[in-house]
Amino acid sequence: MDLQAKIRTIPTEPGVYLYKNAEGDVIYVGKAKNLRSRVASYFHEGRWEDAKTGTLVREAVDVDYIVVANNKEALALENNLIKQRKPRFNILLRDDKTYPYVKLTLGERWPRVYVTRRLRKDGSAYYGPYFPANLAYRIVDLIHRNFLIPSCKVDLTRFHPRPCLQYYIKRCLGPCVQDLTTPEVYQEAVRDVKLFLEGRPTDLSRSLHGRMDQAAAEQEYERAARYRDLISTVEQLQERQRLAAAEGDDADVFGYHYENGMLAVNLFHMRGGKMVDRREFFWEELPEFLEADAVRAPAACHPEQSEGSMQPPDSAEGAGESIDSFDELRAGSSARKLRGPQDDKAIGADFHPGEFFSALLKQLYIGQPYVPRNLDVPVDFEDREALEDLLSEQNAGEGARATRVHILVPQRGDKRSLIDLAGNNAKQSYDQRFRVLKPNAQKIREELQEVLSLPELPKRIECFDISHIQGAETVASMVVWEDGKMKKSDYRKFIIRSVEGVDDFASMREVVGRRYKRLQEEKKPMPSLVLIDGGLGQLHAAAEALDALEIINQPLAAIAKREEILYVYGQEKDPVALDHHSPVLHLIQLIRDEAHRFAVTFHRKRRQMRDRSTELLEIPGVGASTTRRLLEHFGSVQAVKQADPAALSAVVTRTQAEAIKNHFQK
Repeated sequence: MDLQAKIRTIPTEPGVYLYKNAEGDVIYVGKAKNLRSRVASYFHEGRWEDAKTGTLVREAVDVDYIVVANNKEALALENNLIKQRKPRFNILLRDDKTYPYVKLTLGERWPRVYVTRRLRKDGSAYYGPYFPANLAYRIVDLIHRNFLIPSCKVDLTRFHPRPCLQYYIKRCLGPCVQDLTTPEVYQEAVRDVKLFLEGRPTDLSRSLHGRMDQAAAEQEYERAARYRDLISTVEQLQERQRLAAAEGDDADVFGYHYENGMLAVNLFHMRGGKMVDRREFFWEELPEFLEADAVRAPAACHPEQSEGSMQPPDSAEGAGESIDSFDELRAGSSARKLRGPQDDKAIGADFHPGEFFSALLKQLYIGQPYVPRNLDVPVDFEDREALEDLLSEQNAGEGARATRVHILVPQRGDKRSLIDLAGNNAKQSYDQRFRVLKPNAQKIREELQEVLSLPELPKRIECFDISHIQGAETVASMVVWEDGKMKKSDYRKFIIRSVEGVDDFASMREVVGRRYKRLQEEKKPMPSLVLIDGGLGQLHAAAEALDALEIINQPLAAIAKREEILYVYGQEKDPVALDHHSPVLHLIQLIRDEAHRFAVTFHRKRRQMRDRSTELLEIPGVGASTTRRLLEHFGSVQAVKQADPAALSAVVTRTQAEAIKNHFQK
């Protein structure tokens, strides 16, 4: 059955359709209230003039469809299929790891808490998202200090001889050592953490009060005092949340800038009426948005907008330190004039923002644990009301946080000013990314901390690399990045001693062990990050060396060649693939390349020394000690070659001097 005949058999019910090419790959996923009508519309003669539709129809050789009950189900299914199949004619949200969540590993015997940006069906419980990103880290730190549940990467499937520092400073119950805690005590702490993360402070407080009274009755006053302090912490947090909730609604505000086929989007997170974080998205290759029924709405930020009224990016970041309220945020854009109806047109010949924001909002919010009350977008789009209903139903499962979701398109007033401000920040982001401006050093450090889940801003990074030729003259290098620049005075060279032949893993294990054993002996602090030039094998070899030294919770990562993928130890299943424009990736590449250069230079020098020694050793009557004396005196084989017999006789015997001269004359 050809494609046209198959289209005539498609039902007229709501559903999702999937266009496929000759290889059977899905190239486009769409949804429709009437499947037959929508799919047939692609083959109307006028639609072929559109760049996107014409290319799509020329490539499509087959169409599949899935019938659903209503338009809301079609929205959800379309979103899932786009994320799953990644068709090239659909908008794809490439940055899917920015939202931070707290992960409680309930599938483990001794559950732990981590910050993660990927939700997986692995038996763990996920809580979030949290804004700003460092809020998730602060919550995990609070869990360590009050509930004593760890985030370490220690193997808890077996017992260890002694606990790490976290146990001694009372931030862990010590499940890694036998008899330091019991499964009953640990599970009680895990239940408390669940109540805390689920936002049930009343239930948690009631449970803690009961345990405190019981401990006091049993005259276990130290345990009762710990419950008392925990009750105080929970009640203080509850009071802060009440104050924040009273200050205003939660909202996400979008702005964008499109130019030369590239797009930057800024998302402002408003919580309780305050700006708490900003998120950036970038697209370099967009499918054309020229569908005949695309909504053409006002643009948030024209390419020709002036830069005089832009809000500097630094004032829109960081946990809201610079912007404390909606009024202050609004004041930054008060000088801008609102655009009138004459601006209600498509931006550029190949981009319609309505269809773009329809796709973006679906991928951002469908299936997420929490959606704010208001989503303020710069343009209207076709299925806005259906998406509102779907997200509102999704939010209904959130208990106390259940709320109706409103997708708003403000045209004037404070909310429009805020969208304009987001658009101007998107222009700044566009310039920063695509015009190759020098990024702010502090911002790079913050992004590096976020990307690699570091406990603090990186101050010092030590990077290792191995160099050899088929196992010969194996050496290693360590270079240091500190306070924003390379610190050459701290560079180190290593000659691998315990490894024979080609074994990069064993070489990495040796050099990392030697380096940090010495740091332990000298009682010097560990770096903010240990970076390995290599893949998973080198990463695990370095981790084994640190584990042998009982160095626990040391941030450790590796950057794989060619793919330029970052592997963070403890999160190897979630490798970090940064955009090739990312300044964080550029920094890591710079450090990695410097380690490689330093290692190769040292290896080349060692090889040259070996070759020189070999050449002199070929001379009859010249042994290893004589060769060493000659090289120390003259500095090189070339200088020995040019020396006359009298000069050579100052170092060696007359017979050896004549033999050397005769050798080089030949």
